[in-house]
Amino acid sequence: MDAPATKKQPTVVELRAADLNANGGVFCPSPAAGMKLWNNHPRIFLDVARTGEARCAYCGTIYKLKDGEHFGGGH
Repeated sequence: MDAPATKKQPTVVELRAADLNANGGVFCPSPAAGMKLWNNHPRIFLDVARTGEARCAYCGTIYKLKDGEHFGGGH
């Protein structure tokens, strides 16, 4: 009998507002998530500021603002 498959939990990266770029986002893959840039999926922009959280469609990594952090962006 085969052992039941264990589902890998997604990596969660907590960010400060200062970690976001001027547009309120981050790029994945990211060294902040412990990833090596040379052997991962294509680089994509994730808009974290809009909802406070974004999930990478390629690897499932979740980037979220730490509790109490807010992105002011702009004015």
